Amino acid sequence: MVGIKDIAKAAGVSISTVSYALNGNPKITDETRAKIMKLAEEMNYVPNMAARTLKRQQTNIIGVYLTDYAGSFYGELLDGIKRGLEFHGYEMIVCSGKKSQLFIPEKMVDGAIVLDWTFDSEQILQFAHRGHKLVVLDREIEHANIRKVLLDNAGGTSLAIEQFAKLRPEKLYLISGPTKGYDSQKRLVTSEKELNLYTIPYEIIAGNFTESSGYEAGEKIMKHQPQLPIHIFSFNDEMAVGLYKYFKGTNLKIGKDVSFIGFDNIEIGKYLRPPLATISYSKHRWGMLAAKKVVQLLQDEPTESELIYTTFVRRDSFLGKEG
Repeated sequence: MVGIKDIAKAAGVSISTVSYALNGNPKITDETRAKIMKLAEEMNYVPNMAARTLKRQQTNIIGVYLTDYAGSFYGELLDGIKRGLEFHGYEMIVCSGKKSQLFIPEKMVDGAIVLDWTFDSEQILQFAHRGHKLVVLDREIEHANIRKVLLDNAGGTSLAIEQFAKLRPEKLYLISGPTKGYDSQKRLVTSEKELNLYTIPYEIIAGNFTESSGYEAGEKIMKHQPQLPIHIFSFNDEMAVGLYKYFKGTNLKIGKDVSFIGFDNIEIGKYLRPPLATISYSKHRWGMLAAKKVVQLLQDEPTESELIYTTFVRRDSFLGKEG
């Protein structure tokens, strides 16, 4: 690769002069800068980002850590993060996996936004102790260099259970998510608490927030030959899509024989037939707030943790009536 030494030799100037020209330093003349920039282009010079990072101790890049990229959930969230960071002059790099976590201590990113239950909380705390700035979306953790932007999982779950309680079902099926996932566990704990309050029998079927696990949950429910109508609270919409696919292959009608409520209000839900009732919140706002918080931390501005509130979206997959 062509370096600044090569450009300096070709231009007949010092390395420092080339560096000044490439970085827009006013110490050199416009004529010299134009000459060096032209040579850099002709020689296909590419700046060494790692070297710049070491020198400046700043990349203007934020690492966004996700468990995976599957499903349609992440699009709005990432768009919100992207737009929020762009407003403050930052970019993002989306990461998954243990090796990418090294970007933080190696200072390849200025800060991080974490929505990845496989990212160990102790590791996050260690990074914070070393001065790294982080925003977490999926756990309750306290540190001066960490801010939380969490979903109101308890409030959203209570809204869903309240809707089912109005129907007084013989049993409610809960399709849970990953056992180590923060959102899934909050929804499960709240569901059990609320159902015990209403004295409604329930059964938990383990899922993992994927469409395929929703399909498998449908199979498990039908093996028990449940009494109609069947009532199901899916802890996310992706699994509800899998439930739709399963029940569309049976002689049962969704919205009549089977009653669903999901969680997340993903775009596809309103196009399903019948449309999916769900717990909604603004994923775009969630991302925008996360971006704002990490920038405020980096700029040493006062900032507090926040909660993203939820609403119930009534659609025809749910048997309940208004009122």
